[in-house]
Amino acid sequence: MNSGPSRSDRSAVRTALPGVYASLQDLVASQRRASGFSFLPRQPVHSLLAGRHASRLRGRGLNFEEIRRYQMGDDIRQIDWKVTARTRKTHSRVFTEERERATLLLVDQRITMFFGSVKNMKSVTAAEAAALAAWRVLAQKDRVGALVFNDSRIEEIRPQRSHSTVMRILHAVVQQNHALSVTGGAQANPGMFNEVLRHCDRLAKHDCLICVISDAYGHDEESRQLLTRIAWHNDVLFAFIHDPLEVELPAAGPLVFSDGRQQLEVDTSNHGFRERFRATFAEERAAGRKFLLQRETPVLPLSTSEDVAEQVRRQLGVRLR
Repeated sequence: MNSGPSRSDRSAVRTALPGVYASLQDLVASQRRASGFSFLPRQPVHSLLAGRHASRLRGRGLNFEEIRRYQMGDDIRQIDWKVTARTRKTHSRVFTEERERATLLLVDQRITMFFGSVKNMKSVTAAEAAALAAWRVLAQKDRVGALVFNDSRIEEIRPQRSHSTVMRILHAVVQQNHALSVTGGAQANPGMFNEVLRHCDRLAKHDCLICVISDAYGHDEESRQLLTRIAWHNDVLFAFIHDPLEVELPAAGPLVFSDGRQQLEVDTSNHGFRERFRATFAEERAAGRKFLLQRETPVLPLSTSEDVAEQVRRQLGVRLR
């Protein structure tokens, strides 16, 4: 009796559909392209992370080591004036940089990410961005972990500095990515966005880099409160995944859209409808960007229509020649 294709058969079919499903082989190979950008504080002047201060990211934390007599070359900002006044001799506080910093990737693989009109599905762009980030963090000799989530579950991978941890992240992303299907019965769960932020808030205590890779479906006032709380003791970078069709609809006549539960047919030849659609997306995006920038949270827009590595380098690192 034929019970249908096995999981390995389905995975093989998905791997043969580039842009629709992520390929583990491609995500592993992206290690070679994880260069030309950095999450560390020292940034090129054109980088998204370069601001009025040395950086919009704190970088690794500092551990207090000792108070000792002032030595030539010490930073005068580290002089301990209380000890200096008490001993009548200049003393400095000595700090050492933490050896490692933890980066936590929040990787969205919900059904709303299973959408794309040009090159990639949003879910694939998110997977590729997560792979690049994981490999880059490892190359910087920092720890990397992830919360990979879909509409029903969150897979936690604790930050470690190892090749095997990156591979665990990639396997988790691919597994959830390959489970996506318009006929799979998955229902869009807007509440999962806040659920993963709550999970992140419990896991990331301080001095972590939190990289949210998502289309932000389901964000609301609670999301803003959670992000504010997380950013109080950590750095947050928001990689906003979007598709050109979400920005501006073409005049293509009747189109059918679905959220996994319901279908809606719209007439895109109607100019007024297209304008309202464009204005709504622009307004929501601007409001979210304003909120994040007010908290000095960099926003990294990633389009499904372009190569992910080139977009990341263009905004976070070297200029491509």
